[in-house]
Amino acid sequence: MKGYNKVFLDTAPVIYFLDEDINFAEKVKDIFEEILENEKKMTTSAITCTEYLTFPYKTNNLEKVGAFFDFVTDCDITLYSVDVEIAKKASKIRAEYKDFKTMDALQLASACIQGCDLFLTNDKQLKQFKEINCITVEEW
Repeated sequence: MKGYNKVFLDTAPVIYFLDEDINFAEKVKDIFEEILENEKKMTTSAITCTEYLTFPYKTNNLEKVGAFFDFVTDCDITLYSVDVEIAKKASKIRAEYKDFKTMDALQLASACIQGCDLFLTNDKQLKQFKEINCITVEEW
């Protein structure tokens, strides 16, 4: 993949990698390695943190909690908070794209506000968003 500098990671690719998904783990590993080898930036938001960590906390799997934060640190992934600016942008996104869920709109808004030029997801519906290039794991 060429023509990008800063990749926003939606939650699904993170889950695929950390939980060793049978269908996508190797592909996502290759994507992350490519991004790091090409010295590009990766970022995500507190939404990803919440979505990923819910199950490990529910099952008291502190090893998975630690693995998430180790992954973020080891890959130098910037983890942004959701603020009022992002919330306003997400509201505008939901107003325009009526079928987008709130969490997806917040993720897209975070990517826009953070200046990302690529949004890595596996949600094909998000590809209709016009402000940032949304690409699925399969398409990479």
